[in-house]
Amino acid sequence: MNRIGKIILLVFLCLSVGYLASIVTRESVDTWYPTLEKPSFNPPNWLFMPVWTFLYVIMGVAGALVWDKLNEKEENVKKGLTYFFIQLGLNMLWSYLFFGLKNPLLALIEIILLWLFIYETIAQFNKVNKVATYLFIPYMLWVSFAAILNASIWWLNK
Repeated sequence: MNRIGKIILLVFLCLSVGYLASIVTRESVDTWYPTLEKPSFNPPNWLFMPVWTFLYVIMGVAGALVWDKLNEKEENVKKGLTYFFIQLGLNMLWSYLFFGLKNPLLALIEIILLWLFIYETIAQFNKVNKVATYLFIPYMLWVSFAAILNASIWWLNK
């Protein structure tokens, strides 16, 4: 498969994960989430979809750029993609824990694990493709913000 095919496939996969997470999220955003006390820096609900769409697209591109180097740096590519897929699964799991189970504390614990896997993905991607590394930085920053938001919501509603 050529680079463009890999990009299309991984962007589609990442967007699909986002879509599946949104299924769990949708009902709670309209019912449970509005009942929670939120910090003053909580973004408006409409902002999350475009931000996550953008992040899923650049995550897919980053993953494909690393995958494209499989023949050159096989061990590093395999490690990087393993972390990539683990963090992608953890990304989807967070929505289920926070919105599906309505459990901000469990989601907070999980988002810390997610952050660590994003960090390790970046570290592995850095050994393979610098552009992929840079593409993952906005995602890490957003998850860092999401972790602070998650912690604040848990604290305000415990």
